[in-house]
Amino acid sequence: MAKPVISEVKALNTFAQDTKITGEVASDGDIRLDGVLEGTLNCKGRVVIGPEARVKGSIFANTAEIMGNVEGEITVSDLLSLKSTALIVGDLIMGRFSVEPGARFTGICKMGGNENNQNLLEFSAPSAEID
Repeated sequence: MAKPVISEVKALNTFAQDTKITGEVASDGDIRLDGVLEGTLNCKGRVVIGPEARVKGSIFANTAEIMGNVEGEITVSDLLSLKSTALIVGDLIMGRFSVEPGARFTGICKMGGNENNQNLLEFSAPSAEID
């Protein structure tokens, strides 16, 4: 008799457009942000920054899809996708990279293997200072 398949479902955390977060957000699940974050976002899953979202601080994730504005470093162990509406000012560190025409970023771009970036997702990132 076959063993039953047990799949682990990670939580999906959604922050609406009228939400402002100050500080550090950490999750083992996925996160979608459509509001404003001033601080650090640590996510072991997938991060989606919506087209109206604004982030001032650092993002650490396994995968990320950026449609909004980010001012700060983005570190992704696997795939970082910048959509056409993305505007980023800060350094990008990722395993793989996808950029749609129209996306804009200013900063240094570092791409390497997944094993090089995996140790950056241990929730030990320094907190971003907010002016």
